[in-house]
Amino acid sequence: MVRAYLMILLVVGVTASMLTRGPSAPAAGEQRAPQIVDTSAGSTAVEPAQPQTVASLQEGGIELQRNPDGHFYADVQINSQPVHMLIDTGASGIALSRDDARSSGIAVSIGMNDVVGKGAEGAIHGEWVMVDRVTLGPKTVEHVPAMVLNASDRSLLGQSFLKQFAAVEIHGDTMTLR
Repeated sequence: MVRAYLMILLVVGVTASMLTRGPSAPAAGEQRAPQIVDTSAGSTAVEPAQPQTVASLQEGGIELQRNPDGHFYADVQINSQPVHMLIDTGASGIALSRDDARSSGIAVSIGMNDVVGKGAEGAIHGEWVMVDRVTLGPKTVEHVPAMVLNASDRSLLGQSFLKQFAAVEIHGDTMTLR
């Protein structure tokens, strides 16, 4: 299980680095630059699925506590639907599980036979998609590319979203996004 998880993280990192080289995912008419909407003034915080996953700071930032497995997770809104995601500062993009993509209203092919990356065990299959809206605490990013992985049960939140924060800091068991 741990080996498969590490393999997925490696593949997602490699695949996400391809994002910066120009993936061929969305059609030319659909691709728009990500737009950032700061909703910190007057918005209400999203109720996390698991208590203590996200704590909003008075300055408009977010604090995440390390889980017992050593990772940081956040309850993110993808197209207004809650998705529990692993925060992956080493990934350059967003990767969704098939189930999370479906629950967020993102249509994917049945087979998802496109190769979106390569790992130690060969090709990684999935599909490039455009996410209408990703929200975590005071930050919302609209029209952001992501990949849906065919053989993953975990969704990852990478730098295409995290870079919208001025600072991402880890001190002990607390990650702060400002």
